[in-house]
Amino acid sequence: MTRPVDSGVILIARLALAVLFLWGGVMKLLGYAGFVGYLHSKGVPFVQIAAPLATAVEALGGLFLVLGFKIRPLALIMAVYTVATAVLGHDFWNMTDAVVQHDMVIHFWKNIGIAGGFLLLFVTGAGRISIDGARAPRSGLGR
Repeated sequence: MTRPVDSGVILIARLALAVLFLWGGVMKLLGYAGFVGYLHSKGVPFVQIAAPLATAVEALGGLFLVLGFKIRPLALIMAVYTVATAVLGHDFWNMTDAVVQHDMVIHFWKNIGIAGGFLLLFVTGAGRISIDGARAPRSGLGR
């Protein structure tokens, strides 16, 4: 990215994604027992590993998004995580109630869209307004 506006837009995108994950991570920490129970109810395997891992991915991932730290590898991790949560948490194909199924379809495709945003971050990187941007070498060509 060579235009200053590009880094500003990437910052806004990172912050928009971060809000969702920071909030989710904090809520999981505050209601950890309930979150573990929810994972059990969804039949998630290895809940003893999955619960702290999901909490850490959301809280630390959200923080790293805000800071713009290690964005390219983080973006891939977050894309995979978001698709996994879509499949495990929004399994509309298992719902019999039409209203609940409709809600799950929306949440499933929302997660897929968020994963797409993470894939774009993987391609663009964090932008200049980030830890990654501050650490990147600068050429004399406006980059």
